Amino acid sequence: MDIVSLPILDGEGARLVEPSWCVGHADHVPCHRVDLSHTGTEHQLTLFDGNDLMRAMLSQYPCSTAPEHCRTGLYVEQGGYAATLDAEGVRRLAGTLTAHAVELRRLADRLAVLENEEAES
Repeated sequence: MDIVSLPILDGEGARLVEPSWCVGHADHVPCHRVDLSHTGTEHQLTLFDGNDLMRAMLSQYPCSTAPEHCRTGLYVEQGGYAATLDAEGVRRLAGTLTAHAVELRRLADRLAVLENEEAES
């Protein structure tokens, strides 16, 4: 793991251990220490028509005051999809959701490995 130095608003800077899954901090904007985060690759889960359904990525807030945020988790954000569908549309949606469930389970497996590594360190 590398060490990253980031400017913050409430101090001279922060030095953090950067997890191997973190995509870096190229777009970092100075913030308060408790708001510093690591994020992984963003996974866009789209609908059959190309609209966004949700996105998911590994995340961690190592300086958070909430212990559950200090641990690595999977951040999931739902899009605003809403539609009235016919029977075929419902089937297509169900197929898309099934495929995304496979992806989410794969991400859960990756997260479980990271959780075990964190518990051992």
